[in-house]
Amino acid sequence: MPLPRPRPSRRPRGPRSLAGQLFAMQVVLMAVVVAGCALFAYLSAQRQAEAAARQKTTAVASAVADSPAVVAAARTKDPTAALQPYAERVRRAAGVDFVVVMAPDKTRWTHPDPSAIGRKYLGHVGPALRGRIVPETYQGTLGPSVRVVAPVRDPLRGGRITALVSAGITIETISAQLRDQVLAVLAVALGALALGGLGTYVVNARLRRHTHGLDAAGLSRMYDYHQAALHAVREGLLLLDGEGRVALINDGGRELLGLSGDAVGRPVTALGLPDPLTAALLAAGPRVDELHLTAERVLVVNSSPVSDGERRGSVVTLRDHTELQALSGELDSLRGFAEALRSQAHEAANRLHTVVSLIELGRAKEAVDFATAELELAQALTDQVVDAVAEPVLAALLLGKAAQAHERGVELILTPDSRIDDGLLPPGLPARDLVTVLGNLIDNALDATAPPLPAAAVRVTARADGDELLLCVADNGPGVAEDAREEIFRRGWSTKAGPGRGLGLALVDQAVRRNRGTLTVDRPPEGGARFTVRLPLHAASPGGPAAEGGVR
Repeated sequence: MPLPRPRPSRRPRGPRSLAGQLFAMQVVLMAVVVAGCALFAYLSAQRQAEAAARQKTTAVASAVADSPAVVAAARTKDPTAALQPYAERVRRAAGVDFVVVMAPDKTRWTHPDPSAIGRKYLGHVGPALRGRIVPETYQGTLGPSVRVVAPVRDPLRGGRITALVSAGITIETISAQLRDQVLAVLAVALGALALGGLGTYVVNARLRRHTHGLDAAGLSRMYDYHQAALHAVREGLLLLDGEGRVALINDGGRELLGLSGDAVGRPVTALGLPDPLTAALLAAGPRVDELHLTAERVLVVNSSPVSDGERRGSVVTLRDHTELQALSGELDSLRGFAEALRSQAHEAANRLHTVVSLIELGRAKEAVDFATAELELAQALTDQVVDAVAEPVLAALLLGKAAQAHERGVELILTPDSRIDDGLLPPGLPARDLVTVLGNLIDNALDATAPPLPAAAVRVTARADGDELLLCVADNGPGVAEDAREEIFRRGWSTKAGPGRGLGLALVDQAVRRNRGTLTVDRPPEGGARFTVRLPLHAASPGGPAAEGGVR
């Protein structure tokens, strides 16, 4: 006997989306509100219908009781003959269910049902016999009704009550009128419910698109992940809206851009960033791996516009490229050193061949003199640098740059007043920044004197001047125009064409600002250009003069 096949288990449904939950809640709430309004309208209509019935029956009973024909008929021996036709005309004209005229002892003289004439009236007449008009709801021969009893006074008999008039509307009639009103109320309620449901569906469909069908727990988790990711990512993240205002920025972005306080909601143009960086952030198109400088950092900027038919803003990522750029500069310097050493090795080989050839020719004295002169020249420059600059990093840099200058046919001169003792530089002044400053200034001077000018020379001064470190590099090249002395420190400015140009002096200016120093450029008396850097050797007090670094 074959075993029964197991029924496939139904997959549990996942949590309803936030839009679906809101839609269900809104529909239920709207249904409750509409039902409450309909119930209130029904009760209100019922009260109004009963009040209107009392007002109408009171008016009819009072009018009939004050009618001279009724007063006169009450004096006759057969009041029914005169009052029955009259009462029926009034009943039909007034739209009530009955008009009953009776004797004070409750004997009916008129009634819509002729068989009830002569019988006793069903209802309370005591207050009416005392002269009052009394409304009540009572079960009569026509069923429960809202009725009013009014006294008939005969002026010829001193105002004595000679008859009573009762006018009424049955509850069935009131209910029929109320049913018509309730149907109208229900139609309006159903229409409001349908219209509200349609509007709610449209709104929630839009909400579902914006929330991507996530439920409340999913949105909460996404927000938590979003906050955690923003604080965990070291790279800077910047979201801009369509009007160029900061919509969101993480901790890394604040640090890389040097922003203090809350930048959310502020325009990018009000953040105090360099103009090229501001233009890159506000660019309409994408930007890929662009280098930009702030006062203290080299940033790699990537941006991508956000749009769905119209510009919504942009997403910007920032990476710190400062150390990588410094390492790149050191690598370029090492490449230069390697090229210089290779050139020196080539020249040393030529000199060695010369010495060997002189010895083979039997000119030993000339060979010794030639070798000694070359050694004395190289040792003299080394001794001068080592004696004047005891800081090993700067000494190595100057020796390497001297070799580069010699290879390019430029004389590198260390001025006699240069002096930096070992241990003079404070820990807060990184040797890497000194390499960036002095190395780029010397490279710039070597470029300014190439192609070699007659007696091309670069003069370097490095000494402690009081509480400051003075670094001065001067060349006898064409110099810097007066109107370009501010522009030369802007990234991308260069007198030479080609990629990668225009970054050295910008890095120098950035390193000087980072160490709260000053950088000036002028023209020395002998011509050319002279760059002077002053860096504090001691920590400056907040807001002190050293804190206001920059180009002058």
